[in-house]
Amino acid sequence: MIDRYSRPKMAAIWTLKAQYDSWLEVELAVVEAQAELGLIPLDAAQEIMAKAQYDPDRIAEIEKTTGHDVIAFVTAIEENVGPAARFFHYGLTSSDVLDTALNLRLLRAGHIILDDLMALLLAIEIQALAHQDTPIIGRSHGIHAEPTTFGLKLATFYAEFIRNFHRLLRALDDLKYGQISGPVGNYSASSISPQLEQVALARLNLKPTPVSSQIINRDSLAAFFQALSLVATAAERLAVEIRHLARTEVAEVQEPFGRGQKGSSAMPHKKNPILAENITGLARLVRGFGQIALDNVVLWHERDISHSSVERVIAPEATIYTDFLLWRLKGLIEGLVVNPKAMFKNLQLTGGLYNSQEVLLALCRAGLSRVKAYALVQKWALKAAEEKEDFLTLLKSDPEITALVSPEELTAIFNPARFYRFTRTIFDRVFNNPEKKGPY
Repeated sequence: MIDRYSRPKMAAIWTLKAQYDSWLEVELAVVEAQAELGLIPLDAAQEIMAKAQYDPDRIAEIEKTTGHDVIAFVTAIEENVGPAARFFHYGLTSSDVLDTALNLRLLRAGHIILDDLMALLLAIEIQALAHQDTPIIGRSHGIHAEPTTFGLKLATFYAEFIRNFHRLLRALDDLKYGQISGPVGNYSASSISPQLEQVALARLNLKPTPVSSQIINRDSLAAFFQALSLVATAAERLAVEIRHLARTEVAEVQEPFGRGQKGSSAMPHKKNPILAENITGLARLVRGFGQIALDNVVLWHERDISHSSVERVIAPEATIYTDFLLWRLKGLIEGLVVNPKAMFKNLQLTGGLYNSQEVLLALCRAGLSRVKAYALVQKWALKAAEEKEDFLTLLKSDPEITALVSPEELTAIFNPARFYRFTRTIFDRVFNNPEKKGPY
C-alpha cells in the first residue's frame, strides 16, 4: 500500500498486526466453541484465552525456518501459552483461519466503503439540488446535442452510485461466511464438526459456508472486487466528466483551488484538474484488481495457493484505493466551482441548432415524410453551423417549411422551457425514492 493514497482507518485493517489479530480472533472463537461443546478441557481453553499473545518479530523469525506463516504464528502462540497450547489450532487447517479471517477484514473494509458512498451520495445530491434548474448543453460524442440541466447531469451519477451501493451491499452479504471444516472441508478431525463450526462462527457474526473444499470458493471474493471495480468506474466516469467540463474552451466547472496551491512548476497561470485525474488513475488500478479476482476463482482440485499471493496484494490495495478515491471525489464535488454563465454562453454557440429535432417533429406532424423532413431541417442546420448564422432565421426564410409550420410555431419551438419541463419529475424519481438508500 502507498501512504499517499491511504487513509488511516482503512489502512489499519491491513497492517501485519491486524492480520495476526484477525487470525487470533478466529482461533480463539474455535477454542471457546470447542470448550463449550466439551471437545477440549475448559481449563486449557481458559489458559489459552489468557495467554495467547504473539510477537510479530518472533513469528517472522520462526517463519524463516518453517516457510509457513500460519505454522510460525501457531508456534509463537504455543511458546507463550505452554502445555495447554496443544489445544490451540486443534484440528484446523490453515485455510480455516486464513479464509475466515480474510472475510472478517473484507467485511470491515467494505463497510467503510459503504460509509464513503453514503457521504459521496450526499455531496452529489446537494450539488444536484442546487443546480437542478441550471441550464447546460448536453453533449453526445463530445458534440452539442440538446440542453439539459447541470443538476440532471449530476443525477445520472447519483443513480449510478446508488446502484453500486446496493451491489456492494449484496457482495458483502456473500462474505458473511467462514469455515472450520478441516483439510478438504469434510470435518475429518474428531475435534471439529458442523456443530462446532456453527458455534465458533456465530461468535464472529459469521455463518458457515454451505460447502468448502479446503477453502471458501473464490467466486464470492470475485463478486466483492467486481463491486469495487464498478464503484471505481463510476467515480472515474464522474471525474472524466469534470475534466472535460473544466477545459479552458468549456470552463463550465473548475476544481477547488486552495490558497497557495500551484498548478504547474513552469506556468503560474495553470489550474489543472489534478484531483479528477488522480481519481481516474486510481480507478484503473481498482478495475484491474477486479479482473485478477476473477482469475483467482479457478484453482486446482480442492485448492492450490496461486490465489494467495494475489489476495495479499489486491485485498488491501483495492479497498484502500477505493476508500481514498471516494473520499477525494467527495471533496471534489463539495468544493466544485460551477460556472452557470459559461454554461449559458456555451448554450448559445450553435445559434439554436439544438432545436432541430422538434422542428423535424413539427414537419412530420404537418404531413411531411420523416425522410423529407430530416433532409430539409438538416440542410438549414448545416448551413447555420458552417456559416455561423441563426438557425431560426434560416428556417423562417424557407417557404417550404413555413407553408407547413408557421413562423409563430417555429418561434414557440425555440422556447427553451420544453427542455426542462420534466426536471422535477426525474428528480423525484432519483432523490425521493424511499428505496434509494437502504440501511445496512
